[in-house]
Amino acid sequence: MTSTRKICVLTGSRAEYGLLRCIMESIKADSVLTLQIIATGMHLSPEFGLTYREIEKDGFRINHKVEMLLSSDTTLAMAKSTGIGLGGIAAALDDLSPDIVLVLGDRFEIFAGASAAYLLRIPIAHIHGGEVTEGAVDDALRHAISKLSQLHFTSTENYRKRVIQMGEQPDRVFCLGAPGIDAIEMLELMPREKLEKSIGFVLGERFLLVTFHPVTLGSNPSSEEMAELLAALTCLPKDVRILFTMPNADAGGRLLAQQIRKFVDDYPDRAAAFASLGHLRYLSAMKHCLAVVGNSSSSLIEAPSLGVGIVNIGDRQKGRIQAESVINCTPDRSEIAQAFARALSPEYQGAAAAVVNPYGKAGASKRIADVVANYPLADLQRKSFYDMSACSA
Repeated sequence: MTSTRKICVLTGSRAEYGLLRCIMESIKADSVLTLQIIATGMHLSPEFGLTYREIEKDGFRINHKVEMLLSSDTTLAMAKSTGIGLGGIAAALDDLSPDIVLVLGDRFEIFAGASAAYLLRIPIAHIHGGEVTEGAVDDALRHAISKLSQLHFTSTENYRKRVIQMGEQPDRVFCLGAPGIDAIEMLELMPREKLEKSIGFVLGERFLLVTFHPVTLGSNPSSEEMAELLAALTCLPKDVRILFTMPNADAGGRLLAQQIRKFVDDYPDRAAAFASLGHLRYLSAMKHCLAVVGNSSSSLIEAPSLGVGIVNIGDRQKGRIQAESVINCTPDRSEIAQAFARALSPEYQGAAAAVVNPYGKAGASKRIADVVANYPLADLQRKSFYDMSACSA
């Protein structure tokens, strides 16, 4: 009997799992692949919704749960958590002995896992490399993960060229699109009334979906930027409701969460906040909202496929490719208020509904699964630097 190829998916957060889920389904359905799962980071934290249960509810078996988050959100805690994660994930990988470790994105949990896999000489396949987010430490971590990886799945051709520019061999860099778009077509998104019942909050005819993460490389404290956003939200028309999803476990995230909770306490009829909506409810809320507000990558990558408005605040996503519908503004209450006014206008709403998503259409997940199923494993761990200047000479 021919043994199957073992693909270990590492996931550390609710958002990342939402992007990986369709890929995991494709791997699980492939007869030549065996899916392994390591859950870590925010998935195991009550503060962030114990979202590993969502993975299990979707019918997946988690092979290892690796605790790594310290009960603090300082930069020192992030560094220490990375070290704890490296050790724990290394032990899990040593037990599972996968043929390929599949990772997505740029967070410190994923950097820890990629470092462990690399030192164990297990090939790494990296999704969403080559992108730029100048306002977060994630930017450098993403590039570091790319250099540790042997296979690369980029979301656009520009990002593919950037990964090759970093010295990666072109035949190992695949532009296959953004897997997060697949869930929009795969999932049966909830009608507004069902969504309201599910979250216990009346969204009304008009609402904004707000996610604002710490700007970990910003010159101003993220709490000051959040204060500006909240001040602008108080000036919205009273019929506009606000649905918050809480920040990630980054340095400064807990203070932002406190600010959100106070806002919700002050405006209980207009606002609600959730540690995690789960991917189905999150995409359903995105479908029905007037605009996605904040500094999350999902607003730039997935929201255009649903034809909703986008208000991108500050520099956290600076450098990332954007749809024409994105409204950029500084974290200043007056500029944010102006962006809200534009986003709520009928003219803008009509234009947003017709925008073309630069991250393409659905299908990336199956294409990624096909590559990890068929790419030759022999000498995959060995890498040679691709010198673009020498090749063009």
